[in-house]
Amino acid sequence: MTTEYLHTMIRVRDLDATIAFFKLFGVEEVRRFDVEKGRFTLVFLAAPGQAAEVELTYNWDAEEYDVGRNFGHLAYRVDNIYETCQKLMDAGVTINRPPHDGRMAFVRTPDNISIELLQRGEHLPPQEPWASMENSGSW
Repeated sequence: MTTEYLHTMIRVRDLDATIAFFKLFGVEEVRRFDVEKGRFTLVFLAAPGQAAEVELTYNWDAEEYDVGRNFGHLAYRVDNIYETCQKLMDAGVTINRPPHDGRMAFVRTPDNISIELLQRGEHLPPQEPWASMENSGSW
């Protein structure tokens, strides 16, 4: 028996804002389905060349979603953790756990889903202003 990981699904309130958030660190829309009978849209995102996807589910009728820490987080490996975090900050994203160690950072989507960013390869040496930022502990 072979098992293949396909995707993680998250429900979102603002589809455009969530897609724009993921694009900030190189994750792109790969396909989309509007399901008129069910009144929802599914958007699948993936990093270039990767099979694992994030499925965004957008219900056309307004709903409130409880976001619990039991979900955990999504994780993405990036080429340069400092440049990625700076790009996210420049776009108004709060860095919940700055990459002060040159290895890892945490941010949140517009729907408060935790995203872990990990440095590809070896950790980068400490770099300002990141090295002096304290861990907020909110992740």
